[in-house]
Amino acid sequence: MDDLTGKVALVTGAASGIGLATARRFAAADAALILVDRNAGRLAAAVESLGAGRHRGVTMDVTDEAAWTKLADEIDRDAGRLDILVNNAGFGVFRSIADTSLDHWRAIMAVNLDSVFLATKHLLPLLARSGSGAIVNMSSIRGIAAAANTGSYCAAKGAVRMFTKATALECAALGNGVRANSVHPGHIATPLSAGVHADPAIAARLLADIPVGRIGTPDEIADAILFLASDASKYMTGAELVIDGGSTAQ
Repeated sequence: MDDLTGKVALVTGAASGIGLATARRFAAADAALILVDRNAGRLAAAVESLGAGRHRGVTMDVTDEAAWTKLADEIDRDAGRLDILVNNAGFGVFRSIADTSLDHWRAIMAVNLDSVFLATKHLLPLLARSGSGAIVNMSSIRGIAAAANTGSYCAAKGAVRMFTKATALECAALGNGVRANSVHPGHIATPLSAGVHADPAIAARLLADIPVGRIGTPDEIADAILFLASDASKYMTGAELVIDGGSTAQ
């Protein structure tokens, strides 16, 4: 599981949080990394921390199809293959249905769902070329169990879950060796969630819903992603891995 020697891995949303933790795990396992993020400053720092000589940062909008076409061509030219794709980029702003504008809905769908489709579509030929490609898509417990005031986020993450399964079945039917699985974190301490967790009242409510009594860490999710990306999970495809401290077991 800890050996990705000779493999090329691409991680979106890689400049912070779960994406950066995943990049660190992959680098420690000896993968060559392509880190994608829209924040150029944080991305440059992330690449430098991992070893800029071997790893590459790409500043881009993951909802831009032309950017994915360009990146796929560059990977084909420079590496000739891609072994691992981690579609991690995403965000959520939680509102009631009545307070959700169409623009907000579309923004949530674009980053959380459209980017997964675009990356898969344009990078699948390279993953198939490797003979044992692995796709890991970031969903959420909200892709399995809904909650009030999370309609757009639930819809996007639920769609990621089902798109992952459809991708897995399509690749199996093609016999191209590509596996696809989804990860479903619960409440995790990331920069995006820091504001929420800093509110004592909200934090208390969250903890009350987590049987193990604590918020998860990005490293705990990164460990699961490393497992799904590695040969240790080579018989897993179309599966969903829930890491939530027991929240969805209730």
